[in-house]
Amino acid sequence: MALVIQGRCIDVKDGICTTSCPVDCIYEGERMFYIHPTECIECGMCESICPVDAIRYEDELDPENAIFARINREVFINEAGEMEEPGGWSRAMAPRPDHPDLPVGPRPAMQANQRRTG
Repeated sequence: MALVIQGRCIDVKDGICTTSCPVDCIYEGERMFYIHPTECIECGMCESICPVDAIRYEDELDPENAIFARINREVFINEAGEMEEPGGWSRAMAPRPDHPDLPVGPRPAMQANQRRTG
């Protein structure tokens, strides 16, 4: 079961996860990073180093973030309906277009903090 980047990464994109991945399966999107589900070897390095705790194994996602398993998969599906195999991310690559179902507006955690302090 692949690792999944969830909503806490939206508009943060720290990127330390990309430096820890031994197979370069974490790709930059416009607003967040995505883990390629078939390139991931499930080593867990990215999960252990993420400063915003945005990475989980798919079977550990809470119901609120379950949509991100689908989003991380589908962002790599091309117009022909086939899974792209980019072969490893590099900083020279342009960011991928974000998945159309990516939530818009502030991250959910930011909204919760604004309610508490505002």
